Amino acid sequence: MELRRLTLADERAFRAALAETLPSDPEFAHQYRGQFPYAEYLRQLAAHERGEELPEGFVPGTVLYGFVGADCVGRLSIRHRLNPWLEKVGGHIGYVTVPSHRRRGYATEMLRQSLPFARALGITRALLTCDDDNQGSIRTIERCGGVLERLYEGPEVARPKRHYRVDL
Repeated sequence: MELRRLTLADERAFRAALAETLPSDPEFAHQYRGQFPYAEYLRQLAAHERGEELPEGFVPGTVLYGFVGADCVGRLSIRHRLNPWLEKVGGHIGYVTVPSHRRRGYATEMLRQSLPFARALGITRALLTCDDDNQGSIRTIERCGGVLERLYEGPEVARPKRHYRVDL
């Protein structure tokens, strides 16, 4: 599995992953739903990584996609810094596995490969969060060195969120 930025050549695989994942996770490609050209999406990702043209409430972030051969198997976002919402709900790193590729270890591998990227951004203790009942994410985070620090319950979340720290 290779974790990397999208290229123009990835459009077909990206669109297939997007179509499969949107019904269960409308934030697979953040605010992109196919409403403008793919090349514009790539331009926006690059701008957001530089901290430019950020939507309200967003912070600079690096978005990487997991590929196995020609198939896009997931998406991973590394937020360069935290804002108050990310400190409670989203954390530094978030990931989604395309439904037909789940339960094959791709989330764990994407997270493992993302840690050097996060370290290069100056993140030394990454916050990762997941729902308290999400056994797959719990295993993924713990396999990658996540240490449970607390359980967060607040008005921003429907279910309690586990807060993990991963020292980089």
